[in-house]
Amino acid sequence: MLLRTLLALAVLFVAPVVPANAAPGCSGYVALTYDDGPTTGYTRQLLDALRAVRARATFFDIGSQVERHPDLVRATARARMWLGNHSWSHPRLTTLTPEELTSEMARTQDAIRRATGRTPKLFRPPYGDTNAAVAAEAGRQGMDHVLWSVDTRDWSGPPTDAIVRSALTAKAGGVVLMHDGYQTTVDAVPLIVRGLRAKGLCPGRIVDGKAVAP
Repeated sequence: MLLRTLLALAVLFVAPVVPANAAPGCSGYVALTYDDGPTTGYTRQLLDALRAVRARATFFDIGSQVERHPDLVRATARARMWLGNHSWSHPRLTTLTPEELTSEMARTQDAIRRATGRTPKLFRPPYGDTNAAVAAEAGRQGMDHVLWSVDTRDWSGPPTDAIVRSALTAKAGGVVLMHDGYQTTVDAVPLIVRGLRAKGLCPGRIVDGKAVAP
């Protein structure tokens, strides 16, 4: 009797806490995010790769790119991905005037809304360059300010396996930073998703800066 009691207590202390709304096989969620799109060479490839492994991700798009390629933003929305605002021209936001800061976010909100009918609820500052004024302006425009917990540095030219290794360091609730614009990043999609699922983690959406169930 005492042995059974001790074993039950041990399970309570070492077993992972599973979210109440977790899907079968998911002990937690990780958000896959892609910045700097849409791009003519890679957005559709990313969408195809994600759909092939039944995964959803968040795309933080640049407003000027959205204006050039509204069809790609619509394709992203149709694929049931989440859309986020990544500024109009990808500047260092902390160097801007208040008026410029407002415009960078608002123009991108308008562009995505015109293209898809959706108004983004998430904002990611380019380069992670942020301060209290940037976060406050995002909030004023109805967006949560989102950074990341894992940076794959895919923009710096690592091979696919290095991107995968970085992404798989994410813990439950984590947010993985990647970019729309690299073949290595596209090729990493199935390996990342399979690797996460092997650890009991599934792709999720972002709420309050962390990944939760879709």
